[in-house]
Amino acid sequence: MLSVEKLDAFYGPVQILHDINLAVGSGQIVALVGANAAGKSTLMFSLAGLRTACRGRISIGEERIDALPAYERVLRGLVLVPERRRLFPFMTVLENLEMGAYCAAARKARKATIEQVYALLPVLAERRGQTAASLSGGEQQMLAIGRALMAKPQVLLLDEPTEGLAPIYVNLLFELLRTLRERGQTILIVEQNVHHVLRTADRAYVLENGRIAMQGAGAELLNDERLKVAYLGL
Repeated sequence: MLSVEKLDAFYGPVQILHDINLAVGSGQIVALVGANAAGKSTLMFSLAGLRTACRGRISIGEERIDALPAYERVLRGLVLVPERRRLFPFMTVLENLEMGAYCAAARKARKATIEQVYALLPVLAERRGQTAASLSGGEQQMLAIGRALMAKPQVLLLDEPTEGLAPIYVNLLFELLRTLRERGQTILIVEQNVHHVLRTADRAYVLENGRIAMQGAGAELLNDERLKVAYLGL
């Protein structure tokens, strides 16, 4: 579904990502883990078209999208839930959801998609008239994911979705991801909660200093001694 080949990314003259190759199969959850400043968010920005200084190949299915601007990538089905959610704080839950369906195809299905999101995330239905700023952190993260789902994504990108969340919402979020996978949603997730994400992910990649250092099935990496020492403190 999503493939990345020989991707490099730069901030000015400084190269951040080096020769990144990864793949996310249809209906899979694939995790990207690594230490702070390893380049994980830069990779997500590059995939979403928010980094202009990139080179390499990014494809959804058979279609190459790396030359497209960010909004065109959304039209092709690549949708990012950014770190720290980036909601419209003084708009209601419903208005935030509607903003996710701005492209023509999503707008046509907006009413039906909102009902699907409400069924998946009942708390959003309960809070539909409240402003985003009035929600708890966990509710805001659910709203950010709901807004992304309004765009009818083929591939959902999640950047640090559990950051700052209470444990109950961390558990709820991973339950949501498993439900989305059961419904055929393809997901690439950057996450610091290594235990949770590797238990959930079908495959995972470990990023070190802008390079892929390890890859494999999530459960296999969770038991890898090198990863235990480097990222789990064991």
